[in-house]
Amino acid sequence: MAAITFREATLEDKPKLLQFEQELIAYERPFDSILKEDCVYYDLDYLIKSNDAKLIVATLNKHLIACGYAKIIKAKPYHTIDRYTYMGFMYVAPEFRGQGVIQNIIEQLKQWSISLNIFETRLEVYSDNESAIKAYHKKGFKNRMFEMKMDLK
Repeated sequence: MAAITFREATLEDKPKLLQFEQELIAYERPFDSILKEDCVYYDLDYLIKSNDAKLIVATLNKHLIACGYAKIIKAKPYHTIDRYTYMGFMYVAPEFRGQGVIQNIIEQLKQWSISLNIFETRLEVYSDNESAIKAYHKKGFKNRMFEMKMDLK
């Protein structure tokens, strides 16, 4: 059986990445009642081309099966750090979930951050997305802050 390989995304990957994005949005829609019907989460051109971001894809037999990115964010002026990386677009095709693919992508993004002398990374996850929260805790992420909302209608 062929091994899963990891590499930086290229513009040629965009069609599949756009598909992954819509699959991720469909998965997250039950967690968020205010998502627009035709929403787009990511600026893929930026994530692929920018020196301040890294978008990693996992492939099997040259077919994309997963992705995730990190991008550099300027920290708030009242924080003790100047910048951190923000991770997002953590997606694995359903048939490859539970095989440690996203854990490998996270590890590569952590190493990229460290290579830039950035020693904190963050991500957002819906509070009801228990499987994702469990996976992130397993990788060492800790709960930091909860966002709350109230419908005023």
